[in-house]
Amino acid sequence: MKTALVCGAGGFIGGHLVQRLKDEGYWVRGVDIKEHEYTDLPCDDFQVLDLRSERNVRRAMKAAVGDLSITFDEVYQLAADMGGAGYIFTGDNDANVMHNSAMINLNVAKVASEFKNPPKIFYSSSACMYPEYNQLDPDNPKCSEDSAYPAAPDSEYGWEKLFSERLYFAFNRNYGLDIRVARFHNIFGPQGSWNNGKEKAPAAMCRKVAEVAHYNGEVSRIEMWGDGEQTRSFLYIDECLDAMRKMMESDFMGPMNIGSEEMVTINQLVEIVSDVANKKVDINHIDGPTGVRGRNSDNDLMREKLNWCPSKSLREGIEKTYAWILNNVEMGLDDVVASAPEEVVTNGLNTYTETAELDAADKYSL
Repeated sequence: MKTALVCGAGGFIGGHLVQRLKDEGYWVRGVDIKEHEYTDLPCDDFQVLDLRSERNVRRAMKAAVGDLSITFDEVYQLAADMGGAGYIFTGDNDANVMHNSAMINLNVAKVASEFKNPPKIFYSSSACMYPEYNQLDPDNPKCSEDSAYPAAPDSEYGWEKLFSERLYFAFNRNYGLDIRVARFHNIFGPQGSWNNGKEKAPAAMCRKVAEVAHYNGEVSRIEMWGDGEQTRSFLYIDECLDAMRKMMESDFMGPMNIGSEEMVTINQLVEIVSDVANKKVDINHIDGPTGVRGRNSDNDLMREKLNWCPSKSLREGIEKTYAWILNNVEMGLDDVVASAPEEVVTNGLNTYTETAELDAADKYSL
């Protein structure tokens, strides 16, 4: 039986990945600074650990049974300090985003390389690392993998992602670490943030449309940051997982885009959501962070290396996502950031704990 460690299992993509790996017959340990907000994960073992601590990363990576010098077959490093435009582009969280995510990646790369038989590492980078100067034209953004340099990301989040890409490739060159690096483009779906300030555009627009009243065909109004003519592509979670698993089974290290090539304006995104909801919606455009003017996944390299490419339409994913968010709205549920154990400080650069974990982790203490 293959074994896998999912770092960031308490998050949106990580939670879905745990389920996929279990469906494929893996023994799975999930690790996060918090438990999942929306579902009970089917992990064989789940540990609440702050991965900014190297000691906690060592605990996470040691095998569940038997010889503790053995690690997992695969490690999926998805843990990061991140969110939507309201979190990434205001500048208020830049230091935390860079420090917290960089510490996690430095620890994961170092600890993994120290095992006699290191695990295969999947690192989730982001399209936010692409240069802003190639994304000024909303109708013709350039996001091919070879367009990353000269580097000029539009956010500190993007700079940290680029740094960590280089980190993992350096550990591959110097220590032989077997890596896969993917650049995610706006992954969306159920069981992700939708109302806590860290939600991304599809979830935010689904929530806004779900919340507005609708009487006898009347037009309702929602607010949107910017003019709505900025373009993006959005990939539904199931096809993201398909691409991740195919890449892990391939011999291509990356970097490789994982995204959809169905580019829409944010205004068009709202049109799709309102049509799915069968509501008439007017948009009140207001000032706010919007990111680059255009971004779309270029999947030519994926077709070449994986002989595969996402094929589901944006609408198919929106239908599933809207239904999940509508249910939450109708039930009066709040989307709150799940709190970590009292000892773990999740915000800012405060001292993190070396020992905030479930009791089960004590079995693997150093």
